[in-house]
Amino acid sequence: MLRVCDLIVIGGGLVGAAISWGAHALGASVILLDEGDDAYRAARGNFGLVWVQSKGDGVAPYALWTRRSAACWPALAAAIQGTVGIEPALHQPGGLAFCLSDEEFYYRDDMLRRMQRESGDIGTRMVHREELRTMVSGLGDEVTGASFCPIDGHANPSYLLRGLHQALGSAYHPRKSVERIDATVQDFTVHAAGVSYVAPKLVIAAGLGSRNLAPTVGLKVPVVPQQGQIVITERLRKLLDFPTHTLRQTDEGTVMLGDSIEDAGFDTTTRVRTLRTIVDRNMRVFPALREASVTRAWAALRVMSPDGLPIYDQSIRYPGAFSATCHSGVTLAGAHALALAPAIMNGALPDALAAFTAKRFLGNLTS
Repeated sequence: MLRVCDLIVIGGGLVGAAISWGAHALGASVILLDEGDDAYRAARGNFGLVWVQSKGDGVAPYALWTRRSAACWPALAAAIQGTVGIEPALHQPGGLAFCLSDEEFYYRDDMLRRMQRESGDIGTRMVHREELRTMVSGLGDEVTGASFCPIDGHANPSYLLRGLHQALGSAYHPRKSVERIDATVQDFTVHAAGVSYVAPKLVIAAGLGSRNLAPTVGLKVPVVPQQGQIVITERLRKLLDFPTHTLRQTDEGTVMLGDSIEDAGFDTTTRVRTLRTIVDRNMRVFPALREASVTRAWAALRVMSPDGLPIYDQSIRYPGAFSATCHSGVTLAGAHALALAPAIMNGALPDALAAFTAKRFLGNLTS
């Protein structure tokens, strides 16, 4: 069986689904090939932040790209809800990053000042303990203050992913593991589950699987897994109105606690020591959490490049073949859908993304 379309996207996680939706919304015929939940889907374990304040220290293009995505998010959320009735639970009241010592406070203050010099002032500021207590009640005595960014927020990754998939309709092809890619200078043929798909444009957004798929079309995606663990409490009374970098309360009332960073290969088992560290820090911020029951905990794998920044590329050998990967699938969903997808359909990456090609790792890449 042969299927012909304008764009094939490999990878049905948050990155691939957002790009597919964006192209589909422009009227392009799209086929999104998704291996399914048997894959190492980062969206399953995503913390759900639309986070700006600490993205891009020393890398102004990343700060600007993240800010652009945060600005795109309301339009994306409204479009998904309007199309399929699924609300991604977007809230952008601003976000807090709590400090538990004067050293942490001064470190974040220095970082914010650097970022303001490098990429402009968006209103992010440090909040001292006295003012912070007027914004958030129930804080522990160790909290010395916080950084606050007025455009930070959070969303529900599961609702977002389901909404994107449903909005694609018949363009979404689940349980389609890619077997082979045949590339020419005119088009790409992707073989998956007994079907051949042909298109003049191809996006490889397969997360950790991109590392092996990308070289077949002259691209390099040097990503590795990084494990993160999350703890979920029972439903609690309203604890705070703002998401934070290690704690957020969902619309349902459960509290998500994170986060951790570990090099564990492809291991997705939880570790009691890591979970205890996560819980202990958050209880220092909110002592009332000591009375809460833990209902779930999980580990998931981030998709990490060597410097932690996204990778966006177009193949020199096979123009029309693109790669897209990042570890911030929720934060960058707005930009992927409403900025990156139109650029791909126009045949060239935006100049704003020139800093994110894999050439920064691999020297003179000629393929």
